[in-house]
Amino acid sequence: MPNETIIILDFGSQYTQLIARRLRELNVYCEIYPYKKQFELEDHIKAIILSGSPFSVKDENRLDIDLTRFFGKVPVLGICYGAQYVANEYGGLVERSDKREYGKAQLHYTKEDALFEGINQDSQIWMSHGDTIKSLPDNYEIIAQTKDIPIAAYKSLDGDFPIYCIQFHPEVTHSLQGKQLLENFVRKIVGCTSTWTSAAYVQNTVEKLKKQLGDDKVILGLSGGVDSTVAAMLLHKAIGKNLYCIFIDNGLLRKNEFADVLNTYKETGLNVKGVNASKEFLTELHGISDPELKRKTIGRVFVEVFEKESKLVEGAKWLAQGTIYPDVIESVSVHGPSVTIKSHHNVGGLPEKLNLKIVEPLRMLFKDEVRRVGKELGLASHFIGRHPFPGPGLAIRVLGKLTEEKIRLCQEADFIFIELLRKHQLYDQVWQAGAILLPVQSVGVMGDERTYEFTIALRSVNSVDGMTAEWSKLPHEFLGEVSSKIINNVKGINRVVYDISTKPPATIEWE
Repeated sequence: MPNETIIILDFGSQYTQLIARRLRELNVYCEIYPYKKQFELEDHIKAIILSGSPFSVKDENRLDIDLTRFFGKVPVLGICYGAQYVANEYGGLVERSDKREYGKAQLHYTKEDALFEGINQDSQIWMSHGDTIKSLPDNYEIIAQTKDIPIAAYKSLDGDFPIYCIQFHPEVTHSLQGKQLLENFVRKIVGCTSTWTSAAYVQNTVEKLKKQLGDDKVILGLSGGVDSTVAAMLLHKAIGKNLYCIFIDNGLLRKNEFADVLNTYKETGLNVKGVNASKEFLTELHGISDPELKRKTIGRVFVEVFEKESKLVEGAKWLAQGTIYPDVIESVSVHGPSVTIKSHHNVGGLPEKLNLKIVEPLRMLFKDEVRRVGKELGLASHFIGRHPFPGPGLAIRVLGKLTEEKIRLCQEADFIFIELLRKHQLYDQVWQAGAILLPVQSVGVMGDERTYEFTIALRSVNSVDGMTAEWSKLPHEFLGEVSSKIINNVKGINRVVYDISTKPPATIEWE
């Protein structure tokens, strides 16, 4: 645990993770807790941030918290719902707005304050709330407003530990200098020294793993992705050959993926065993069309294969997993355990089946932090920059019933798409790309012959962490080249389309 921690209390805002990401980008360690979590205000906790919320402080079912637990003990920043809640609790007046205050505005600060240092007057901010603060409690003062909102920011007037409240979202990119405001809060007001770095994380985590694991044997299932690979590298640095990695080919990886990735793993010095189990997976998946059943089947077969291989490692006591912080956050929502986790994240009670304890070296890192840690560990840049790939693999990129032939068609088309992205230096400019085989056939013409073959949809998106995504604006000439090469080289495909939907409302994957 770093010696400087900021706690973000989550009231259910869609932007809460963004607050944490911005602080981490400033090299300040923070954690997100559900608003009702009980915790001791220990010395390493330097400040509290109250997030926004879809609720109103005027609702009967509003989310309540005892502010006296930390008011006057550490600095506090209330954002949106947090700001309205403080005003409402301490004697100010908060009312439901006649219209929702949503969108861009200009922040005009009326007081010189450390919170606004380096921020331009009338800087663009982002509003998203349905309540308006009409008047403040005693011993608070207005420090900023907008054209339409007289109380856009306010602060406490007394006490050694200030309370700042703002009615806008500094964590979103639409607030152009929002990150500066957060930096001012954590550095100038709280006094954090920004020691949360990749190098410090590697050093501290390796030391912690050495103490935690000792001479115990640890088993880790490698997927070929960044998360499990970086987790393996950290464990390898801590316990060396006592880490036993298992890399399973489920027949749903990209073309040549199993052999290429296995060789890369061995070059890093990892103690890894490759297991070709494609026949077992594809036999069980044959003819299945329901996406959730695909996931559950893959999960079940994975557990069976992994359990069998794990039992060959005598005396193992731990199961390592590449869990990252978004997985942790999403598993405990504001109202309790989330019910939205896709079934491929749930490994079917694997730790219990194997009677192993769990170790998760990355559980407090966001995806971009995982990549930086991988770089710090010396992982090859082409591995760190790999696009995310879904846990169920091509099973959810071959829509409808699965057959080996359909998977092959998808692999071939995907291979061409990815190779051309690399050739044209576009691969690193997009966050994720792949080919989807549609469960429809259409008429085409090749030479003098009519064809009746499958359609491939190309999907390429730009994103930070997959929570939202924009379709990639790839050059038309490039897309034309990809289409031509797929149709000319993959017999069974006669049509290529490009997906230009954003997330939301669409998802990145089609199933």
